This record gives sequence, C-alpha cells and structure tokens, in this order.
Amino acid sequence: MGKRSKRYRAEVEQISKEAVSLSEAVEKVKSFKGVKFDQSVECVVALGIDPKQSDQQLRGSISLPNGIGKQKKVIAFCDDSEVESARQAGATEAGVDELVKKIEGGWLDFDIAIASPKVMGKVGKLGRVLGPQGKMPSPKNGTVTANVAAAVAEFAAGKVEFRNDSGGNIHVVVGKQNFEADKLLENIETFISHIKKIKPASTKGIYIKKISISATMSPGICVAV
Repeated sequence: MGKRSKRYRAEVEQISKEAVSLSEAVEKVKSFKGVKFDQSVECVVALGIDPKQSDQQLRGSISLPNGIGKQKKVIAFCDDSEVESARQAGATEAGVDELVKKIEGGWLDFDIAIASPKVMGKVGKLGRVLGPQGKMPSPKNGTVTANVAAAVAEFAAGKVEFRNDSGGNIHVVVGKQNFEADKLLENIETFISHIKKIKPASTKGIYIKKISISATMSPGICVAV
C-alpha cells in the first residue's frame, strides 16, 4: 500500500481507538473533508461465520430507505413481451439472444443484471463471464424474478446486493457523505438489522464480531456492536 496522504493521517488522529456509537461514527465520517468529490460511505460487518460452509454463506439484496445516492446501470434478460416494460422501468438494455451475444463479445458496461426465470436456460452459459464479476443473476439476491420490471426499478434506484467474502466480511455502500446524518444513520441501521435477521442457524459463537464505517478516502471507524 502506498504512503497515506497528510489529510488521511490527520483523520486517523481524530478517531477514537475505542468503538463508538453508530451516531458518533456517522458524525465523524461526515466531518472528514478535503477531497473533490462526494464520497460514498461504506459499512463493513465482520461476521463469525464459516465462509467455507454453504449453509453459513450470506448473500442477498436490500432496499435502503434513503437510497445510496447513485443511479445504477441495470440490464434485463427477458422475452419480447417484457422488453418494453423493463426499459420503461430503467433497464439500459433488455432482451435475450442479442444481449447474450453482446456480453459474450466482451460488453460488461452495467452494474446489475436482472433475469426472468423463463430465459435462464440461455443466460446460464454466461456464468463463467458474469460470475467472477459478481453480475450473474441469482434467485438468492432477487435478480432472478418473474417480475422483471419491478426488480429493474428497485435496483436502478439503489437497491444493494451483498455477499460475504472469504473472510466472512460483508461490504456494502450505504449512502453518500453529503447525506443528512439521520438518513445515513437510518440506512446503516436498516442494513445491520437485516444482517441480524438472516443469521444462519448453524453459526456458533459471536455472530457480529465487528462493524466499521468509512468514506471512500477516509479511515474506518469502529462501531460498538
């Protein structure tokens, strides 16, 4: 890792070495200044799960009450009867055969792919391309659904996907630094509450081990669990 900037090092000095309340952490993240863009705010939850066990892996999606401040590029794999409604809902591309060919040709300029169950037989062959990108439609995170238009609208508006990494951590963007503190706080509380609700039954010991939040260019702040 390269040398940290003077601004970053100064921000580290402002952070308590002890975990703080979520509201305090939000206020601290919002107080950080010095970059030329509106930073995204990310929440990281370290879980006491065994990522190697399939029944302890967490993957899903959630609509945060105040959005995340970013419009996402969404495409839709669907049959001809659903193309128009998918486009009206916000899909930048919609269809099946031509869209599959376009992606096979190397096009990946989108964030989320939604698919109707009816066309998954054709979409399945894209697994080797979209899987490593984290863009393969899946019933687990709500991107394979019979209601394609509704899913497109939700994800385009900022519905977020999540999945644990190999270390049992979940990273999710929960808003922008310029959000009002109460809206940022509500988003984070909603996300943490959801993670608590989907605790795998086979998990043993401490489930939520650590929570931290940070802005794109700021150090992380540990939140009291």
